[in-house]
Amino acid sequence: MTSTIVYTGDLRTELTHLQSGTVIETDAPTDNHGKGERFSPTDLLATSYGACVITTMAIRAADMHLNFDGTKINITKIMSSDAPRRVAGIKAELIFTENFHATEEQKIQLERIARNCPVEKSLHPDIKLDVDFKW
Repeated sequence: MTSTIVYTGDLRTELTHLQSGTVIETDAPTDNHGKGERFSPTDLLATSYGACVITTMAIRAADMHLNFDGTKINITKIMSSDAPRRVAGIKAELIFTENFHATEEQKIQLERIARNCPVEKSLHPDIKLDVDFKW
């Protein structure tokens, strides 16, 4: 098993990662009867995509002996306006620090790694992904 999820009432859940014991709480979003006080499940989907992109890039950057510390990714989740309710798109903006120095070839490799992360390959092809690399 990877995790357990317990419904705690009031449209909230408690997710426990079994290997580490880390706990995350979710809340329904304000546009779907929730309070929006925590990540919603769809927020986690979009955020998981961003975390996967930046993690796989960091692995490759380390192999290239590049300083990846401080690299940031801003994620915007876009919900569909029609039924069924679903994530229609994810915008990702990667921002690199002034301490990040890569050649054009290394940047191409890192972009390729980002666009092939396991979460992206697991998303439905109807989800529009817009990724902007701010070198």
